[in-house]
Amino acid sequence: MDKRKDYISWDEYFMGVSRLSAMRSKDPSTQVGACIVSEQNKILSMGYNGFPCGVSDDEFPWAREGDELETKYPYVCHSELNAILNYRGGSLDGTKIYVSLFPCNECAKAIIQAGIKTVIYADDKYNGTPGNVAAKRLFNAAGVRYYKYQPSGKSVTIEL
Repeated sequence: MDKRKDYISWDEYFMGVSRLSAMRSKDPSTQVGACIVSEQNKILSMGYNGFPCGVSDDEFPWAREGDELETKYPYVCHSELNAILNYRGGSLDGTKIYVSLFPCNECAKAIIQAGIKTVIYADDKYNGTPGNVAAKRLFNAAGVRYYKYQPSGKSVTIEL
C-alpha cells in the first residue's frame, strides 16, 4: 500500500494552526492568530490578539473608533507579540511565523528583534497604510523574508 497523497502541506498545517488560534480572540471585529515554527517544522509558540493577562476583557473597550483611550488600540496585544512572549524555550533565531494578518510596524520590530527570519501571512488588509509600509521597510532592511500564503482551496471541518 502506498502512502496517502492528499495530506496537507506544512504551510497549510501551520496557517491552519494560526487561524485556529485566532478563534480564541474575543475581539468582535478582527481575530488574528500567529504560530511560530522552527526550521525543523516544529511548533514553538502560538498567540492571538487580546488583552494582557490579568486585564479584564469585560472592563476594557473593544471599540475601533472614538476617543483613543475608549478604543481597543492602546490595550490589545497583537497575536505576533503574544506568540513571541508566550515562547519559553530560548532563542527564536531563524524561525518562521505564520500570521493570519500581515504584521503592523510594532510587531515587525518585535519579530526582527526576536530573530524570526520568515513571515508567512494570509491577508494584507492594511496594504499601503503607513504602518504596513513601515513594517515592510523594516523587514526589507533586516533581511526578513515575507510572502503571502497561497491557499490550496482545501477545506477542513473540525468538530469541537
